[in-house]
Amino acid sequence: MPLLHSAVPRYRQHRASGQAIVTISGVDHYLGPHGTKTSKREYDRLIAECLAAGRPALVIQPAAVLKMKALIATYLTYAQKYYRKNGKTTGEFDNIRYAMRPIRKLYADLAVTQFGPKALKTIQQYWVEENLCRTMVNSRVARIKRMFRWAVAEELLPVTIFQALATVPGLKRGRSAARESQPVKPVADEKVVAILPFLPTMVQAMVVLQQLTGARPSEICELRPEEINRDEPVWQYRPASHKTEHHGREKIIYFGPQSQLVLQPYLQGNSGDYCFNPQLSETERKKKMRAKRQSKVQPSQLNRAKSNPRRKPGTCYNSKAYCRAIYRACDQAFPPPAELVEAEKKLWRKAHRWSPGQIRHSTGTKVRERYGIEGAQLILGHAKVETTQIYAERDLSRAMQIAAEIS
Repeated sequence: MPLLHSAVPRYRQHRASGQAIVTISGVDHYLGPHGTKTSKREYDRLIAECLAAGRPALVIQPAAVLKMKALIATYLTYAQKYYRKNGKTTGEFDNIRYAMRPIRKLYADLAVTQFGPKALKTIQQYWVEENLCRTMVNSRVARIKRMFRWAVAEELLPVTIFQALATVPGLKRGRSAARESQPVKPVADEKVVAILPFLPTMVQAMVVLQQLTGARPSEICELRPEEINRDEPVWQYRPASHKTEHHGREKIIYFGPQSQLVLQPYLQGNSGDYCFNPQLSETERKKKMRAKRQSKVQPSQLNRAKSNPRRKPGTCYNSKAYCRAIYRACDQAFPPPAELVEAEKKLWRKAHRWSPGQIRHSTGTKVRERYGIEGAQLILGHAKVETTQIYAERDLSRAMQIAAEIS
């Protein structure tokens, strides 16, 4: 692993030649006669470039001896600072870490200059044998290529290394052993209605609101009263943070009369608080459990909360917690038959679970059936119709009706 120093590389004198010298990234740079203004200006320029690269004191070995584990460590340091939103690292940083794991396992001590197309194909095959779907394999390979492109831009590697890796093609549908992922399908209204009684009241409201608006799960979870314009008959919700904000796009989610009725009870707090607060939801759940209790509550049982729980509820749901709540409700609403063995029960649960993202697909499909593809595009907030077609399924029954009439 490369050495890390806390100090900026020093301006020094090379005694043998009388030149000023500075060592950056393991390379000596001669600046001119020691003590002159010219040499100091050259020193300032080199240090400024080093600071602009976000590595004021990172000493990296030349590419000829730089090892893969050192390159990965350096790139992850950069990625952790770059892929951030609202002060937190985004999911893309975790995706990059997952992409680097097999390289660390198989090629950690290999010189970067020796990591070529065959090594990248070996990593590609490694994921195929791990039963990752084809699109996931391609996305992880792309992240590895992106790391090498970054290293070339930072002048850590010669461009020929990245050019060689760029020749490795992605896996093609039907032309590799990688399995294909199943497309996300809409969830039937019957399945949504079936799990509502098994959800906390607050999560019920989140599910219904998402059904009515077609919003993304994260946009429902992070909803705040201050982000809702209630001056018009149809309220407008402009999320402060959303999936495509880095493209400079504005996202508007519309709340009609039905959505307003669902949302109204959760707008009573401070405008900066989240509408859906897991702490309040947990407090309400415990009150309901206490109200259902038939035996007398002993003094020692007035507060049965753990003093130091492993997981404490926060002030805002995240997409994973929201999804877990729906999974638990699905397991309760659709219990597996008792005669199934454990492996079969696992498959049963998987088949009867659905995720919050499928609600968005359902809403997009309904809007498309009634108002056309353009209406679905407006409600879902897509910049391109092609994206809307992924979320809004075609009305195949209409196609069958036309075919019956003309053929």
